Amino acid sequence: MTIRLHNTLTRRVEELTPLDPSNVRMYVCGPTVYDYAHIGNARAVLAFDILFRLLRHEFGADHVTYARNITDVDDKIIAAHQASGEPIGSITERTTKAFHEDIAALGALPPNVEPRATQHIGEMIALVETLLAKGHAYATEGHVLFDVTSMPDYGMLSRRNRDELIAGARVEIAPYKKDPADFVLWKPSTPDQPGWVSPWGRGRPGWHLECSAMSEKHLGATFDIHGGGIDLIFPHHENEIAQSACAHGHGTFAKIWMHNGFLSVEGEKMSKSLGNFITIRDALKQHHGETIRLAMLKTHYRQPLDWTAEGLKQAKSTLDRLYRVLLEIRPIQNAHAPLSVWAASDTTNIHPKFLEALDDDLNSPMALAVLNTIADGLFNDRGSDEGVIVAAAELLRSANLLGLLREDPEAWFKWQPAGAGGGLSDGDIDASIQARLDSRKAKNFAEADRIRKELADAGVILEDGPNGTTWRRG
Repeated sequence: MTIRLHNTLTRRVEELTPLDPSNVRMYVCGPTVYDYAHIGNARAVLAFDILFRLLRHEFGADHVTYARNITDVDDKIIAAHQASGEPIGSITERTTKAFHEDIAALGALPPNVEPRATQHIGEMIALVETLLAKGHAYATEGHVLFDVTSMPDYGMLSRRNRDELIAGARVEIAPYKKDPADFVLWKPSTPDQPGWVSPWGRGRPGWHLECSAMSEKHLGATFDIHGGGIDLIFPHHENEIAQSACAHGHGTFAKIWMHNGFLSVEGEKMSKSLGNFITIRDALKQHHGETIRLAMLKTHYRQPLDWTAEGLKQAKSTLDRLYRVLLEIRPIQNAHAPLSVWAASDTTNIHPKFLEALDDDLNSPMALAVLNTIADGLFNDRGSDEGVIVAAAELLRSANLLGLLREDPEAWFKWQPAGAGGGLSDGDIDASIQARLDSRKAKNFAEADRIRKELADAGVILEDGPNGTTWRRG
C-alpha cells in the first residue's frame, strides 16, 4: 500500500516517499505548557497519532521516529507566573504532567522523542549564529531578527502577499527592525524573566526558533513530515521554513507539511470570552476518552470540526454498538484462544478497505465506515466459531490503528463519568441485582420488577441471559 498525504506546501495530495524508509521521520508542534490543554490541542494530537500508528504499521515500529516538542519557555508561561506567583518550573512541570495524562486518556501513543525547548538553548544559539553568518539575520539592541528580505520566496507556505504577511503576523512595529515583517530569533530578558547567556546578551529564544532547532537536533536538517494545526501555518511554520531553509540551503527541512482543521464548539469559535472554552481535562470528566477520540475522528482531519453534544452522543452510541458486538461473541471467544491476545499478536490481518481509507490522506470517516461494516457482519451473520473469531480479530486489529476498542467490553459498559457524582457504584448495582435474583427465586416478581425499574431510572440496563444477568450503564 502507498500512503498519500495532503501537502500544504504544494496544495496537493502526494505519495509519501520517505527519505530513508528505515527511519521515517515526523515532527509535530506540541503544547506550550502554561495551562491545561484544550480540545483544539487534542484534535492535533489525535490527527497525528493516527498518522504515527499508520506509519508504524506500514514501515514497522522500529523504523519511525516521531518527535513532538514541549515549549517550556514562552511569554505566555511568564505571564502565567506573573499572574499567579507560581514558579515557572512548577507551572511547566505541572501542566506537562497534566498534558501527558489527558492525551493518554484519549489513547494517544507517546512520541519517540519529546524535546523540551529549555534543553536545546545551545542548538538555538548555534542556529542563530549560522543565520547571522549567512546574512539572513541581524543583531540590534539586544535582539536578533530574521531578515525576511534576504529570502526571495518567504511566504511560500501560506502564500500570502506582503501586506497579508505583516497583518497576519500581528508584528510589533519596533524602531530596531529593518522591515516590519522581520521576526525575532532571540530577545533580551529582564532580571525577573528566564534567560540564558548568549553572544547578544542574556536573553531567550523566539518561539519559531525553538522548533527549527529541536527538529534539526532529533530528525536532521531534512525530514519527511511536519505537522500541526492550521492556525500554525502562519507565522509559526512559515518562519520555521525561513530559518531552517536559509541556514541549511534550498530544499532542506520538511518535505510534506500537514495541518488539521479548526475546531468550533456548537457552531461558534471556542474562546474564554464566549464561555465555551473546553479543556481536555474538563471533557474527560463527562466523556470517556474513546468517545472524545471517536467524535473527532468522525470528521476528516483537514476539515473543520464542530464539537457538539449531539456529536458526542452519536460517538458514544457507535462505540456502544461496537462493544456490544464484542460482548455478544464473548461466549464463543471464551471457548477458544483469548481474542485480545490473538488480535494483538498479529497486525497483518487488517481489512484492506480499512487500510485503503487510511492510506488515502488519513480518511478516518471512511475507515470508521469499514469498521461498522465488519461489525454488521459479526452481528448479523455469526457463521462458524472460527469465522467469528477471525472477523472479530480483524475488527480489533483495524480498530487498533484508530486507537479504538481498547477497553474490555464489560468494563466499557460499566464506566461512568467522574462528573456523574452520586451515581450508583458497581457494588451497589451488584447488590441490587442479587436482591432482584433473590426476589425472583421467592416468586416476588413485583419486587424484582421494582428493582429493575429503579436501576433503569438510575441509567443501569439489565440483560438476562443463559449465563446470568449482566448490566451496563446506558
